[in-house]
Order: sequence, then structure tokens, then C-alpha cells
Amino acid sequence: MNLKFKLNIAKNTALAMLVLSLILTGCSKSPKLEGGNNSVATKQPSVGTTDDVSPTPTPEEVVVTPVPTIDLEAVKPDESGKIMVVMFHNFVESFQPTKYDNGEYTTTFDEFRKLLFTLYDKGYRLISMSDYLNNNISVPAGCIPMIFTFDDGTSGQFNLVNEGGKLVANKNSAVGILEEFNKTHPDFGLKGTFYVNLGNSTFQGEGTLKERLQYLVDKGFEIGNHTYTHINLKNAKNADEIQKEIGLNQKTMYELIPGYKMTTFSLPYGAPSKDLQEYVVKGEYEGVKYENLAIMEVGWDPNQSPVSKSFNPLSVHRVRASGINPVDADLAWWLKNLSRGEQYISDGDPNTVTVPKSKEDKIDPEKLQGKRLVLY
Repeated sequence: MNLKFKLNIAKNTALAMLVLSLILTGCSKSPKLEGGNNSVATKQPSVGTTDDVSPTPTPEEVVVTPVPTIDLEAVKPDESGKIMVVMFHNFVESFQPTKYDNGEYTTTFDEFRKLLFTLYDKGYRLISMSDYLNNNISVPAGCIPMIFTFDDGTSGQFNLVNEGGKLVANKNSAVGILEEFNKTHPDFGLKGTFYVNLGNSTFQGEGTLKERLQYLVDKGFEIGNHTYTHINLKNAKNADEIQKEIGLNQKTMYELIPGYKMTTFSLPYGAPSKDLQEYVVKGEYEGVKYENLAIMEVGWDPNQSPVSKSFNPLSVHRVRASGINPVDADLAWWLKNLSRGEQYISDGDPNTVTVPKSKEDKIDPEKLQGKRLVLY
């Protein structure tokens, strides 16, 4: 292999990696590139590819090209920071407050549409609950991951309509709005977890319950357990009642979507059982076993990074979505009061966990899930 040919390979490799790096820094305020000045964050390309004449090149033939990486000082990634798990309930076209409902847990479709633009412009990108729990977070460098959760299975969250003989998501529903937004902002993500009570009316609209749930699963959304009838677990008489409520919900899910296991749970009313918490985590009903790997609480603040020493999946804090009647510590409040420096800022590489050296003590090495820790 002559020198000119080797230099062309090096140039082409560097150009390709430069383009890739620019893509990955989509959320960075000032995406600069380095030529591998930070030895920890720099990877080296593999050698001995099919372009080489010899499968085992000699040292003189190996061309090592530093791969451009993000400018750590410009992006300031911090994957030890907090993540907002947002809790939604009701969505409506319009709303009039009543004596019994002031709209604290209700938002309009138009406000939800506006919210998506706000979140996108602020650099938030959606990830799934599973990826969050498994520390499999993949959003562009400089972006902030966010998780959407929806409790109770209301039709405003999602319902099907018949369009030309085909069942599709109602455009006036949270899912329909997310789908429309995704067409113009595909990098925002089409993710979310719906916590359902399959013994109640779930996503009322066209189609069967099986078709509704299957639509969500096929689109990449996740389904979580919220008990069969939305029971207040504080009022449960015994372990059998808790296991029936949670286990029957899972059993019904298996009947509707064979093999679909719900692995996360949202506490109805945010209320845990007084003395029977172990049965909320795992149990069995009529031969059907269940195990909840994460438990959602009613929201008030952002949750910990999945690699934080303080991260506890059995007590996931959520941020309440802003309702028609705003309250302190809802999503709008946190968007104003939570600084960028307190949040999880992605390094753009799902295989590494990057944090400032000053925050190394926040990381639990056992929670890295095989990812490489990068300090700067």
C-alpha cells in the first residue's frame, strides 16, 4: 500500500467522523470539535480492514487517525445530573373549572402542542422508561433526556378513530399530537409509558381494547401496571387483595397481548401500602406472577440519574405535568427553576458515562451497566 493511498484513507475516515460528530452535537450550544486532545474521550479506529492488502499490517502500514470528539468544555456533559420523569393525566379540548375539579391534573390539547415545541427548543429529548432504568440513554450531545408517563388510560391520552377503514390515533389525543410532532421533529422521540387499569374503561374509542393496546406497543410505547381497578393500596385489607389487583391486571394483559410483561408500576393516588409493600413489588395471582422493577410515585421533583448512588428504581419521583391551574413544583415551575447545571446533560455516546471530575463521587460504579466512565 503506497503512502498516497494511506493518506486518502485517513482523510476520508476523518471527514466521515467529523460529519458524525456534528450530527451528535445537535443540542450543543456551541458544538466545537477536537482532534483527540482529551485522551479519555478519544477512540482509535480499528485497523486491518478489508481495504488493507495484508490482513495483518506491519507498524509502518498502520495509519492512526484521531477521531474528532465533542468539545467537553463547550458541551459540559454531566450524566450524573437529574432527569425529569413527567406525569400526565387528563387531556381535553377545552375546560371549565368546577367545584370538584380545578384543572390541576388536566391540560388542553393546544397547550400540549405548545409544550412539545418548548421542550424541543430547550434541548429535551424523549427516552423510554426501559432505557432509563437500564442506563441505555441515547440522545445527542448536549441534549437532556426526559421520560413521559401517562396514568389511568384516559381517552384524551390516546384513542383510536376510523379513517378510511383504518384505525389510527386520534389527532386530538396526546399520542396523536406526539405522532404529528414527530413528523417534523423526528429526533425528539416518540416514547412514553402508559399506566393502565384494565378493569376500567381504557382508551375509550374505536377498536377493541386489544387493538388499542397493540397499536401503542407497535408504535414503541410501553405499558405499565396501575392496578386492575385503580384501588388505593392504603385501603387494601390484606396481601391477597393487593396481589389480585396487580396480578389480575397482568393476567388480563397476557390475555390481550400474549407475552407482554408489565415491569413497572405506578402507585394509584401515589399511595403505597402501609405494611404490605413487598407485595407491590412482586407477587402472584391465579398462577400469574408479577414483578415490578420500578415504582412510580406521584410527582413533585426530578429523579436521579440511573448511575447515581442515590438512584432507587423502587421510588421514582415524577414531575407533575402543568395543568390548567398551575401549581408550584409542576413542570412549568421546574422548567423555570431547574438550572442546566443540575440536569443530566448527554455526551452523545450511549456507551460512555461522562461527568465532571468534581462529581465523580456521585457515581455508583455498579450501576454503569458496562458503560465506560469518562471524567474531565
